[in-house]
Amino acid sequence: MPLIEWRRRFLLWGIDVSAWAVAIAAVTWFRYALEATDVEGPRFAEFTLIVLTIAVVVGLVAHLYSGRYPVGSLEEAVRLAWVAVITGVFAVVVDLWWTIPPVPRSVPLTSAFVALFLAWAGRCTVRWSHERWATPERASARRVVILGAGVTGEQLVRSMLSDPASGYLPVALVDDDPAKQALRIRGVPVSGTTADVAAVAARTGATLIVVALREPDPGLLHEMSEIAQQTGLGLQVLPSLHEVLGSQVGVADLRELDLAELLGRQQVHTCSDTAGEHLVGKRVLVTGAGGSVGSELCRQIHRFGPAELFMLDRDESALHAVRLSMYGEALLDSPDVVLADIRDCEAVRAAFARCQPDVVFHAAALKHLTALEQYPLEAWKTNVLGTYYVLEASLAAGVSTFVNISTDKAANPTSVLGSSKRVGERLTSDAATRSDGKYLSVRFGNVFGSRGSVLSTFTEQLAQGRPITVTHPDVSRFFMTIPEAVQLVLQAVAIGRSGEALLLDMGEQLRIADVARQLMEVSGRSAPIVYTGLREGEKLHEELFGPGELDQRPSHPAISQVAVPPLDPAYLLSLAVDYGEVEVMAECATGTVPAPRAAHTDVRVTS
Repeated sequence: MPLIEWRRRFLLWGIDVSAWAVAIAAVTWFRYALEATDVEGPRFAEFTLIVLTIAVVVGLVAHLYSGRYPVGSLEEAVRLAWVAVITGVFAVVVDLWWTIPPVPRSVPLTSAFVALFLAWAGRCTVRWSHERWATPERASARRVVILGAGVTGEQLVRSMLSDPASGYLPVALVDDDPAKQALRIRGVPVSGTTADVAAVAARTGATLIVVALREPDPGLLHEMSEIAQQTGLGLQVLPSLHEVLGSQVGVADLRELDLAELLGRQQVHTCSDTAGEHLVGKRVLVTGAGGSVGSELCRQIHRFGPAELFMLDRDESALHAVRLSMYGEALLDSPDVVLADIRDCEAVRAAFARCQPDVVFHAAALKHLTALEQYPLEAWKTNVLGTYYVLEASLAAGVSTFVNISTDKAANPTSVLGSSKRVGERLTSDAATRSDGKYLSVRFGNVFGSRGSVLSTFTEQLAQGRPITVTHPDVSRFFMTIPEAVQLVLQAVAIGRSGEALLLDMGEQLRIADVARQLMEVSGRSAPIVYTGLREGEKLHEELFGPGELDQRPSHPAISQVAVPPLDPAYLLSLAVDYGEVEVMAECATGTVPAPRAAHTDVRVTS
């Protein structure tokens, strides 16, 4: 045991022993009206030693000295009270054991309450002394105004003031609750409301605003962001509750404000933990596991404890990165890493035959609209044929649950990307008719933070000092965060019905130009916005539902479920032979497929 731990134990033993010795002597002295002439010294000393021994033994049994409870905490106070009461009862028994009691009958129990007070006062002194010396260096620490004086704000203040190396010195709190305006936490006062942040910071010399709220209102974050920009203050926030569920907050939790928090709506939490029941003990395979969404999906699935988690991707560097983030090592020699291209029918079939997955999440796809407009056959090969190969391999392997990741561009598609993903939805729906399992799709909006998203593009342009390029002043899109996207995929396992597509309620569409301006405000940089014109196949405003699709939410108030008409892959491939892949892909996406020129029977493309 470390020396410092022994020192702490002996200190607490000393406090408790001294408290009981002083309590017994003081209560006895006061009982005899400050005259000790009626006390027989040897028997009094013997009684005191016996009680002190009992107090130490009961304290050891109650783990008062094992470091189980923080010194001076409420938990320790409750345990200390139980120890005092039990010791007092034993002291009464000891006192009654003598024919002529060494002390009056009232002394033992009265001494217990006095000893409790003295022991608790000693511990509070120890805690106060420790916290006083642990305060960060005032000259070098960053002075902070904390927004929120609730439980989270209190924890954050104590964390900052209890760590000399934290580098943060809270100088004031602000809170809109009138009942907290006279409150002080560790000596730090509540000095006003959120409207007074700038004035409080100027008065106290603070250089940083910290939002100590677990689920802050986006409007409040936007207001704080504007104040920070105008006054030159820094702005940091705490992670949301689902990121650190069940933990106490501290300085290490602080991070810079993420633009995703300025969506103008609360992020939607769909309780993905319910999906865990469907993944525990199952063999799970994720295609496109190295992508932004695929990698986060793997990390979330891993925490549910599947029997095995297979990660399939054609990019070995991406597989290396995701495995390293999950396990801390990435030798790429384990069977859970599957290096394969979904465009290779035989490789996909062999991988599924070896892995024998129970659940498949199909995230592999090409997703850049303009690139696929230029190279439409690539969309056919990956998003259509690749999905078809994965579906056929899943059916052959007896997969019970299959979730295909689609896009909102599949609703009433006008682009090659949208058409290819819509065909993927319809092929998934057809597989649902040929399986007793659950085969369905989920549609994503634009995902903040994914590779190639507008956020990463704008960030890179700002970093290089280049103009921000936007296609049209009024172009707007639906946005969701990576956590929302992953939760939707996992929730699909729990509530989705075979042959459906699920969509998350993403609120109102955001103008891309406004997103660019928000990013410039948050980053403190500015750049001109250059409008390049709408690209081929691009919509001015996105859609979530295609013709005939209704917004129905039978299972979750934030998730819409729409039926997807199936598309026979044999018919699709036969039409491709007659009319060409790109043309048929567009026609099948809208449901207006021509009649084949010649009879074809169960065509299967295998290479």
